[in-house]
Amino acid sequence: MAVDSRPGAEQHPGRSGLRGLIGRRPLISFFVLANLMSWLAWTPYILSANGLGVWDFSFPSLLGTTQFAGVLPGAYLGPIFGAFIVTAAADGRQGVRRWIGRMTKWRVNWVWYAVAALGVPAAITVAAVAVSDEDLHLPPVAVLAAYVPGLLIQMVTTGLAEEPGWRDFALPRLQRAFGPLGGTLVLGPLWGVWHLPLFLSEWGGWPNVTWLRVGEFIAFACVFSVVVTWVFNRTGQSLPLVMLLHVSVNNFMSLAYSDMFPSIATAEQASRVTLLAGTTAAIVVLVATRGRLGYRPAGTERGPGGVGVLESE
Repeated sequence: MAVDSRPGAEQHPGRSGLRGLIGRRPLISFFVLANLMSWLAWTPYILSANGLGVWDFSFPSLLGTTQFAGVLPGAYLGPIFGAFIVTAAADGRQGVRRWIGRMTKWRVNWVWYAVAALGVPAAITVAAVAVSDEDLHLPPVAVLAAYVPGLLIQMVTTGLAEEPGWRDFALPRLQRAFGPLGGTLVLGPLWGVWHLPLFLSEWGGWPNVTWLRVGEFIAFACVFSVVVTWVFNRTGQSLPLVMLLHVSVNNFMSLAYSDMFPSIATAEQASRVTLLAGTTAAIVVLVATRGRLGYRPAGTERGPGGVGVLESE
Protein backbone atom coordinates (compact mmCIF):
# COMPACT_ATOMS: atom_id res chain seq x y z
CA MET A 1 0.00 0.00 0.00
CA ALA A 2 1.45 3.37 -0.95
CA VAL A 3 1.80 6.28 1.39
CA ASP A 4 0.51 9.62 0.15
CA SER A 5 3.64 11.62 0.81
CA ARG A 6 2.57 14.76 -1.00
CA PRO A 7 2.13 17.89 1.05
CA GLY A 8 -1.38 19.20 1.41
CA ALA A 9 -2.50 22.11 -0.71
CA GLU A 10 -1.02 25.32 0.59
CA GLN A 11 -3.39 27.91 1.96
CA HIS A 12 -2.84 31.58 1.19
CA PRO A 13 -5.23 33.55 3.39
CA GLY A 14 -3.30 36.77 2.80
CA ARG A 15 -3.65 36.72 -0.96
CA SER A 16 -6.42 38.57 -2.68
CA GLY A 17 -7.82 38.60 -6.18
CA LEU A 18 -7.94 35.70 -8.60
CA ARG A 19 -4.70 34.10 -7.41
CA GLY A 20 -5.92 34.13 -3.83
CA LEU A 21 -9.22 32.55 -4.86
CA ILE A 22 -7.43 29.79 -6.76
CA GLY A 23 -5.11 29.20 -3.81
CA ARG A 24 -8.06 28.83 -1.44
CA ARG A 25 -10.14 26.65 -3.78
CA PRO A 26 -7.63 24.74 -5.93
CA LEU A 27 -9.86 21.76 -6.72
CA ILE A 28 -12.89 23.80 -7.75
CA SER A 29 -10.62 26.11 -9.75
CA PHE A 30 -9.05 23.16 -11.54
CA PHE A 31 -12.34 21.51 -12.52
CA VAL A 32 -13.79 24.80 -13.74
CA LEU A 33 -10.70 25.59 -15.81
CA ALA A 34 -10.37 22.06 -17.20
CA ASN A 35 -13.94 22.04 -18.47
CA LEU A 36 -14.12 25.66 -19.57
CA MET A 37 -10.89 25.66 -21.60
CA SER A 38 -11.49 22.28 -23.23
CA TRP A 39 -15.12 22.95 -24.09
CA LEU A 40 -14.33 26.34 -25.61
CA ALA A 41 -11.50 24.85 -27.68
CA TRP A 42 -13.73 22.01 -28.87
CA THR A 43 -16.53 24.32 -30.00
CA PRO A 44 -15.21 24.76 -33.59
CA TYR A 45 -14.87 20.99 -33.96
CA ILE A 46 -18.38 20.39 -32.67
CA LEU A 47 -19.88 23.06 -34.94
CA SER A 48 -17.94 21.86 -38.00
CA ALA A 49 -18.95 19.18 -40.49
CA ASN A 50 -17.26 16.73 -38.13
CA GLY A 51 -20.00 17.46 -35.61
CA LEU A 52 -23.29 19.32 -35.79
CA GLY A 53 -22.60 20.66 -39.28
CA VAL A 54 -23.39 24.28 -38.42
CA TRP A 55 -20.20 25.37 -40.20
CA ASP A 56 -19.35 24.17 -43.70
CA PHE A 57 -15.84 23.19 -42.70
CA SER A 58 -14.13 19.87 -41.98
CA PHE A 59 -11.04 19.38 -39.86
CA PRO A 60 -8.07 17.74 -41.61
CA SER A 61 -7.47 14.04 -41.10
CA LEU A 62 -4.16 12.73 -39.76
CA LEU A 63 -3.46 8.99 -39.48
CA GLY A 64 -7.05 8.36 -40.48
CA THR A 65 -8.69 10.55 -37.83
CA THR A 66 -9.65 14.19 -37.35
CA GLN A 67 -9.12 13.96 -33.60
CA PHE A 68 -5.52 15.17 -33.72
CA ALA A 69 -6.65 18.49 -35.18
CA GLY A 70 -10.11 18.74 -33.63
CA VAL A 71 -9.92 17.13 -30.19
CA LEU A 72 -6.30 17.11 -29.03
CA PRO A 73 -5.82 20.91 -28.73
CA GLY A 74 -8.79 21.16 -26.37
CA ALA A 75 -7.61 18.15 -24.40
CA TYR A 76 -4.24 19.81 -23.79
CA LEU A 77 -5.84 23.12 -22.88
CA GLY A 78 -8.04 21.48 -20.25
CA PRO A 79 -6.69 19.04 -17.63
CA ILE A 80 -2.93 19.48 -18.02
CA PHE A 81 -2.90 23.24 -18.59
CA GLY A 82 -5.59 23.78 -15.95
CA ALA A 83 -3.51 21.82 -13.45
CA PHE A 84 -0.44 23.88 -14.35
CA ILE A 85 -2.27 27.18 -13.82
CA VAL A 86 -3.72 26.15 -10.46
CA THR A 87 -0.46 24.62 -9.24
CA ALA A 88 1.46 27.77 -10.17
CA ALA A 89 -1.09 30.00 -8.45
CA ALA A 90 -1.53 27.86 -5.34
CA ASP A 91 1.93 26.36 -4.79
CA GLY A 92 4.33 28.59 -6.74
CA ARG A 93 7.43 27.51 -8.65
CA GLN A 94 8.35 24.77 -6.20
CA GLY A 95 4.90 23.26 -6.60
CA VAL A 96 5.21 23.34 -10.38
CA ARG A 97 8.62 21.65 -10.19
CA ARG A 98 7.20 18.90 -7.97
CA TRP A 99 4.21 18.47 -10.27
CA ILE A 100 6.41 18.15 -13.37
CA GLY A 101 8.86 15.88 -11.57
CA ARG A 102 6.17 13.34 -10.73
CA MET A 103 5.45 12.89 -14.43
CA THR A 104 8.81 11.12 -14.85
CA LYS A 105 8.40 8.43 -12.19
CA TRP A 106 9.15 5.50 -14.49
CA ARG A 107 11.10 3.35 -12.00
CA VAL A 108 8.34 1.02 -10.89
CA ASN A 109 8.30 -2.77 -10.59
CA TRP A 110 7.90 -4.29 -14.07
CA VAL A 111 4.84 -6.22 -12.89
CA TRP A 112 2.85 -3.00 -12.92
CA TYR A 113 3.78 -2.35 -16.54
CA ALA A 114 2.41 -5.79 -17.35
CA VAL A 115 -0.78 -5.03 -15.40
CA ALA A 116 -1.28 -1.77 -17.30
CA ALA A 117 -0.27 -2.92 -20.79
CA LEU A 118 -1.58 -6.50 -20.75
CA GLY A 119 -4.19 -6.57 -17.99
CA VAL A 120 -6.51 -4.17 -19.80
CA PRO A 121 -6.65 -6.16 -23.08
CA ALA A 122 -7.03 -9.37 -21.08
CA ALA A 123 -9.95 -8.02 -19.03
CA ILE A 124 -11.76 -6.68 -22.10
CA THR A 125 -11.14 -9.93 -23.99
CA VAL A 126 -12.59 -12.02 -21.15
CA ALA A 127 -15.65 -9.76 -20.97
CA ALA A 128 -16.14 -9.94 -24.75
CA VAL A 129 -15.84 -13.73 -24.79
CA ALA A 130 -18.43 -13.90 -22.01
CA VAL A 131 -21.05 -12.02 -24.04
CA SER A 132 -20.16 -13.23 -27.55
CA ASP A 133 -21.40 -16.36 -29.30
CA GLU A 134 -18.45 -16.54 -31.68
CA ASP A 135 -14.91 -17.80 -31.29
CA LEU A 136 -12.09 -15.42 -30.53
CA HIS A 137 -10.34 -14.15 -33.69
CA LEU A 138 -6.66 -13.28 -33.61
CA PRO A 139 -5.98 -9.75 -34.86
CA PRO A 140 -4.12 -9.35 -38.18
CA VAL A 141 -0.34 -9.05 -38.17
CA ALA A 142 -0.63 -5.39 -39.19
CA VAL A 143 -2.64 -4.67 -36.03
CA LEU A 144 -0.09 -6.44 -33.85
CA ALA A 145 2.72 -4.48 -35.51
CA ALA A 146 0.91 -1.19 -34.89
CA TYR A 147 -0.03 -1.96 -31.30
CA VAL A 148 3.07 -0.72 -29.48
CA PRO A 149 3.50 2.38 -31.70
CA GLY A 150 -0.18 3.09 -31.06
CA LEU A 151 0.42 2.93 -27.31
CA LEU A 152 3.30 5.38 -27.59
CA ILE A 153 1.23 7.83 -29.64
CA GLN A 154 -1.63 7.57 -27.16
CA MET A 155 0.79 8.16 -24.26
CA VAL A 156 1.91 11.55 -25.59
CA THR A 157 -1.56 12.56 -26.74
CA THR A 158 -4.42 11.25 -24.60
CA GLY A 159 -2.37 10.18 -21.59
CA LEU A 160 -0.23 13.29 -21.31
CA ALA A 161 -3.13 15.63 -22.03
CA GLU A 162 -5.40 14.23 -19.31
CA GLU A 163 -3.66 12.42 -16.48
CA PRO A 164 -1.38 15.21 -15.15
CA GLY A 165 -4.65 16.92 -14.30
CA TRP A 166 -7.07 14.18 -13.24
CA ARG A 167 -4.72 11.91 -11.34
CA ASP A 168 -1.50 13.85 -10.64
CA PHE A 169 -3.21 17.06 -9.52
CA ALA A 170 -6.77 16.25 -8.46
CA LEU A 171 -6.70 12.69 -7.10
CA PRO A 172 -4.24 13.22 -4.20
CA ARG A 173 -6.22 16.23 -2.99
CA LEU A 174 -9.52 14.36 -3.29
CA GLN A 175 -8.12 11.36 -1.41
CA ARG A 176 -6.97 13.59 1.45
CA ALA A 177 -10.38 15.22 1.61
CA PHE A 178 -12.71 12.25 1.07
CA GLY A 179 -10.59 9.12 1.37
CA PRO A 180 -9.54 6.88 -1.53
CA LEU A 181 -12.96 5.54 -2.43
CA GLY A 182 -14.82 8.79 -1.79
CA GLY A 183 -12.27 10.79 -3.78
CA THR A 184 -12.50 8.32 -6.64
CA LEU A 185 -16.30 8.51 -6.65
CA VAL A 186 -16.02 12.29 -6.95
CA LEU A 187 -13.40 12.22 -9.69
CA GLY A 188 -14.91 9.48 -11.86
CA PRO A 189 -18.13 11.30 -12.85
CA LEU A 190 -16.27 14.59 -13.32
CA TRP A 191 -13.80 12.85 -15.62
CA GLY A 192 -16.67 11.40 -17.64
CA VAL A 193 -18.63 14.66 -17.81
CA TRP A 194 -15.57 16.47 -19.21
CA HIS A 195 -15.98 14.37 -22.39
CA LEU A 196 -19.69 15.15 -22.88
CA PRO A 197 -19.43 17.83 -25.63
CA LEU A 198 -17.45 15.40 -27.77
CA PHE A 199 -20.51 13.17 -28.14
CA LEU A 200 -21.80 15.89 -30.48
CA SER A 201 -18.92 15.07 -32.87
CA GLU A 202 -17.38 12.17 -34.76
CA TRP A 203 -15.47 11.28 -31.60
CA GLY A 204 -18.69 10.22 -29.89
CA GLY A 205 -20.46 8.77 -32.93
CA TRP A 206 -22.69 11.74 -33.73
CA PRO A 207 -25.40 11.74 -35.08
CA ASN A 208 -26.05 8.11 -34.10
CA VAL A 209 -25.10 8.43 -30.44
CA THR A 210 -27.75 7.55 -27.84
CA TRP A 211 -28.30 8.74 -24.28
CA LEU A 212 -27.75 5.17 -23.12
CA ARG A 213 -24.28 5.10 -24.62
CA VAL A 214 -23.43 8.43 -22.97
CA GLY A 215 -24.60 7.06 -19.64
CA GLU A 216 -22.57 3.89 -20.12
CA PHE A 217 -19.50 5.98 -20.88
CA ILE A 218 -19.82 7.97 -17.65
CA ALA A 219 -20.48 4.75 -15.72
CA PHE A 220 -17.30 3.27 -17.20
CA ALA A 221 -15.34 6.37 -16.17
CA CYS A 222 -16.57 5.82 -12.61
CA VAL A 223 -15.74 2.12 -12.31
CA PHE A 224 -12.46 2.35 -14.24
CA SER A 225 -11.39 5.18 -11.93
CA VAL A 226 -11.43 2.67 -9.07
CA VAL A 227 -8.81 0.58 -10.87
CA VAL A 228 -6.78 3.65 -11.84
CA THR A 229 -6.72 4.90 -8.25
CA TRP A 230 -5.52 1.51 -7.04
CA VAL A 231 -2.68 1.42 -9.60
CA PHE A 232 -1.79 5.05 -8.82
CA ASN A 233 -1.52 4.36 -5.10
CA ARG A 234 0.21 0.99 -5.33
CA THR A 235 2.92 2.29 -7.68
CA GLY A 236 3.86 5.15 -5.37
CA GLN A 237 1.73 7.54 -7.43
CA SER A 238 3.47 6.85 -10.74
CA LEU A 239 1.88 9.02 -13.40
CA PRO A 240 3.45 7.16 -16.38
CA LEU A 241 1.85 3.92 -15.15
CA VAL A 242 -1.54 5.61 -14.85
CA MET A 243 -1.16 7.05 -18.34
CA LEU A 244 -0.29 3.61 -19.71
CA LEU A 245 -3.30 2.04 -17.99
CA HIS A 246 -5.61 4.73 -19.40
CA VAL A 247 -4.38 4.56 -22.98
CA SER A 248 -4.33 0.76 -23.01
CA VAL A 249 -8.13 0.91 -23.12
CA ASN A 250 -8.15 3.40 -26.01
CA ASN A 251 -5.47 1.56 -27.95
CA PHE A 252 -6.98 -1.91 -27.65
CA MET A 253 -10.48 -0.75 -28.52
CA SER A 254 -9.38 1.33 -31.51
CA LEU A 255 -6.87 -1.14 -32.99
CA ALA A 256 -7.65 -4.72 -32.04
CA TYR A 257 -11.16 -5.12 -30.68
CA SER A 258 -13.24 -5.04 -33.88
CA ASP A 259 -10.99 -7.61 -35.59
CA MET A 260 -11.13 -9.93 -32.59
CA PHE A 261 -14.89 -9.65 -32.00
CA PRO A 262 -16.58 -8.57 -35.27
CA SER A 263 -20.05 -9.71 -34.15
CA ILE A 264 -20.09 -7.33 -31.15
CA ALA A 265 -18.11 -4.44 -32.62
CA THR A 266 -20.74 -1.70 -32.87
CA ALA A 267 -20.16 1.33 -30.67
CA GLU A 268 -23.04 0.33 -28.38
CA GLN A 269 -21.86 -3.27 -28.04
CA ALA A 270 -18.25 -2.26 -27.43
CA SER A 271 -19.40 0.24 -24.81
CA ARG A 272 -21.19 -2.50 -22.86
CA VAL A 273 -18.21 -4.83 -23.08
CA THR A 274 -15.83 -2.23 -21.65
CA LEU A 275 -18.36 -1.37 -18.94
CA LEU A 276 -18.61 -5.05 -17.99
CA ALA A 277 -14.82 -5.40 -17.91
CA GLY A 278 -14.37 -2.21 -15.89
CA THR A 279 -17.11 -3.08 -13.41
CA THR A 280 -15.72 -6.57 -12.84
CA ALA A 281 -12.19 -5.24 -12.31
CA ALA A 282 -13.44 -2.54 -9.94
CA ILE A 283 -15.34 -5.08 -7.82
CA VAL A 284 -12.27 -7.31 -7.59
CA VAL A 285 -10.09 -4.37 -6.52
CA LEU A 286 -12.64 -3.11 -4.00
CA VAL A 287 -13.00 -6.54 -2.39
CA ALA A 288 -9.26 -7.27 -2.41
CA THR A 289 -8.33 -3.93 -0.84
CA ARG A 290 -11.45 -3.62 1.35
CA GLY A 291 -12.09 -0.28 -0.26
CA ARG A 292 -8.71 1.22 0.66
CA LEU A 293 -7.39 1.05 -2.92
CA GLY A 294 -3.78 0.88 -1.75
CA TYR A 295 -3.94 4.27 -0.03
CA ARG A 296 -2.28 5.48 3.14
CA PRO A 297 -2.48 9.09 4.30
CA ALA A 298 0.69 11.05 4.98
CA GLY A 299 2.23 10.51 8.39
CA THR A 300 1.80 6.74 8.52
CA GLU A 301 4.58 4.19 8.34
CA ARG A 302 7.14 4.58 5.57
CA GLY A 303 9.77 2.37 4.12
CA PRO A 304 13.43 3.26 3.56
CA GLY A 305 13.99 6.60 1.92
CA GLY A 306 10.44 7.75 2.57
CA VAL A 307 8.92 5.34 0.07
CA GLY A 308 5.47 4.08 0.97
CA VAL A 309 5.33 0.61 2.50
CA LEU A 310 3.64 -1.96 0.27
CA GLU A 311 1.24 -4.29 2.03
CA SER A 312 -1.02 -7.09 0.91
CA GLU A 313 -3.53 -4.88 -0.84
